[in-house]
Amino acid sequence: MTIQSGEHFLPARRALADDVYDAVLGLLMDQVIEPGSRASIDGIARQLNVSPTPVREALARLESEGLVVKKALKGYTAAPLLDSDGLRQLFEMRRLLEPYATRNAAGELDAATLTQLEELCDAMHRSGQAAQTGGDRFKDYKDFANQDAEFHRIIAEHSGNALLADAIGRLRSHMHQYRIYFKHGVVDETSGEHEAVLEALRSGKPASAEKAMLDHITKSYARISASLAEAEKAG
Repeated sequence: MTIQSGEHFLPARRALADDVYDAVLGLLMDQVIEPGSRASIDGIARQLNVSPTPVREALARLESEGLVVKKALKGYTAAPLLDSDGLRQLFEMRRLLEPYATRNAAGELDAATLTQLEELCDAMHRSGQAAQTGGDRFKDYKDFANQDAEFHRIIAEHSGNALLADAIGRLRSHMHQYRIYFKHGVVDETSGEHEAVLEALRSGKPASAEKAMLDHITKSYARISASLAEAEKAG
């Protein structure tokens, strides 16, 4: 079975619940369901040609991830974009968790994983450049965010602490950032910073790896918060 929603096509390679979750997530990420607008269970079910049950389950899961909000007697709405305060809180959590995870991952990555991280750095550079030079820029934003998220996920999963990796994953930081990219046309060029993290991991020096990740997160916050503040000021 294939779920079709506009330009969203998902092959039946996983359980129906996961397919529906991915389809609804795509509608939110690409703002087919716009921030703050109603996410109708019945309407989405008709759009995806499925029963309401897996849609309800997907929305409950997305609520736990902060991407939809449920209100009594009103149902679900797409979460608004992060404002300046929400972005600050998100990055405070990242600064607390990710540098420590990166410190723990130093010396734990095999050659194949380091190569995978290097390939992601290259892919991010290409996507970031493409997003700023034209073409299908929204696809490029999405590719950039997905590649960025995968880079950070791999590091967290090699931290030796499953609870820490799970906490970092549950922040869904790159999903929230992608929604800002999509709305405001923001994409941060972070190639040098990711490469610095990779080189520190390759050296196997925990303190250097921790510092490189903290530096990257701090600079990323400065870029995104400045662009968001400009957008908010412009209305």
